[in-house]
Amino acid sequence: MALEAATRDVPRVPWTRRHLLGLEELTRDELLAILDTAERFADAERRRKKRANLAGKVVVNLFFEPSTRTRTSFGLAARRLGADVLDFSSAGSSTSKGETFIDTAKNIEAMAVDLMVVRHASSGAPYLLAQHIQCGIINAGDGAHEHPTQGLLDMFTIRQKKGRLEGLTVALVGDILHSRVARSNIHGLLKLGAKVIVCGPPTLVPPAITELGVEMSYSLEQILPRCDVINMLRIQFERQRSGLFPSVAEYARLFAMDGARLRKAKPDLLLLAPGPINRGVEITPEVADGPHSAILQQVANGLAVRMAVLHLLCGQPGEA
Repeated sequence: MALEAATRDVPRVPWTRRHLLGLEELTRDELLAILDTAERFADAERRRKKRANLAGKVVVNLFFEPSTRTRTSFGLAARRLGADVLDFSSAGSSTSKGETFIDTAKNIEAMAVDLMVVRHASSGAPYLLAQHIQCGIINAGDGAHEHPTQGLLDMFTIRQKKGRLEGLTVALVGDILHSRVARSNIHGLLKLGAKVIVCGPPTLVPPAITELGVEMSYSLEQILPRCDVINMLRIQFERQRSGLFPSVAEYARLFAMDGARLRKAKPDLLLLAPGPINRGVEITPEVADGPHSAILQQVANGLAVRMAVLHLLCGQPGEA
């Protein structure tokens, strides 16, 4: 397989980081180390092989924002590796009584915690936490900044389906302005040799994004024939303070992936979406559930990727 050929010669690098705060700070070799480790965990998951990589470790899901896929995936990944898992929710916690974010984390760390998986509405929150506590930190999404494991699982899915990342043209379509997923994808994809195009309405695609090395477009029709992969980003209504396009119907007319647009794309176009998807807004149901879509495969791959990250940061020495 092309994937096997692509990964066989990748140099293995010793993993020395205590935290995974963003893909911007990772090297190409570190990105490949995570993807290669995830590939081995994916093979083990297909055999339902039990693991003890994190036996005796405690992993806390410290979530200050709602989550379904990410929280569940991290919890299951940690348990698959033999860790004890604590799920924290800010609702009903001491933060509602005035306790600070850092004090909450310090109190939880005092219970002999090894890793914290942190989601927070404020950009930079995991970085701040890493300066005040000793256990490992994994960024599970901070504001509109980064969502590193989502970027990793997107890249893992592309490599799994296409056999490579280098030389592919990947479009990120939709709400670029508010998307932490877009930023993690950009940092990771460019380091691994892909060309990245960001596309959406002018109000949702900040011109400064080109400083990261991406191409920018306001027309899905114009870029569609060139794309090998399209990642349809959710319109984040909860982060918008004012109307940034005339209507949902207008957005869908110009940027939704539907059957008509799919017929204008490459025959082997790969379609991704980080979820949750707004059916009929970013993508129509027949496309979301069709043969070009790898949306559910992304969810499944998230487990292997998060197992890889947990293992590299906190696992027992040796092969995954």
